[in-house]
Amino acid sequence: MTRILKILAKIVLWFVGLSLVLVLLLKFVPPPVTATMLMDENGITKDWEPLSNIDRNLVRAVIAAEDGKFCSHDGFDREAIEKAIERNAKGGRIRGGSTISQQTAKNVFLWQGGGYVRKGFEAWFTFLIENIWGKRRIMEVYLNVAETGIGTYGAESGAQRYFNHSAAQLSPSEAARMAAALPLPKKRSVTNPTGFMRRYGNTIAARIGVVSRDGLDACVYH
Repeated sequence: MTRILKILAKIVLWFVGLSLVLVLLLKFVPPPVTATMLMDENGITKDWEPLSNIDRNLVRAVIAAEDGKFCSHDGFDREAIEKAIERNAKGGRIRGGSTISQQTAKNVFLWQGGGYVRKGFEAWFTFLIENIWGKRRIMEVYLNVAETGIGTYGAESGAQRYFNHSAAQLSPSEAARMAAALPLPKKRSVTNPTGFMRRYGNTIAARIGVVSRDGLDACVYH
C-alpha cells in the first residue's frame, strides 16, 4: 500500500509540474493545435492574431453572449454553477455553467465532452490560467482557438470566412453574429441568420453597448 501511495504521489507531482510548465509556456507562445482541431474531419483553417488585431466589438460580444462576469470572477461563476446543479438535480439540461476561462482551459488543454474527470482537469487548468495568464491572455487565446465554423478556428479565420475581411474591423452586428454562433458553429448560420439566430444576434449587438458602458471588458484592456 505504501508503495502504491508513493507511485500515485509521483504521478500527481509529475502532472502538476508538467501542467505548470505547459501553462507558463503558452502564456507567451500561441497554442499550435488543440485536441478539437486534431479530431476535426473537415481539416483546420486557423490564423493566430494578437488581441490588438482583433476588434474590441468581438471581445464585447463574446462577453455579452458567453460570460458577462468575465472581469469579476476568478474563473468560476459560482451562481451559474449552482443553477446548473439545481437544474441537473431536477433532470434538466445543464446550460450556462462554463465561463470563458473554463472554455479556454477545455479548448487548449483537454477534450470536448462531459464527465467528472474532464471537469476536474478543467477546474485545475482554469485555476492555473487565471493566476498565470491573466484575463487579457485568456481572452486572446480564447478568440484564437475557439471553433468559429466548419473546420475554421479563431476570430481571424472566422471573419475572413464570413465577411471577407480582417477581424481587426468588425461591426457590432458582425461581432454579434459570430458570438451568437460560437456554441454551435457547425449548425448556426453567421452570414444569413434567420429566426432564433437573427433575434439572438440582435440581442447580443445591443448588449455590446452595455458591456462598453459598464466597463465589463475593462480587465482585458487595463
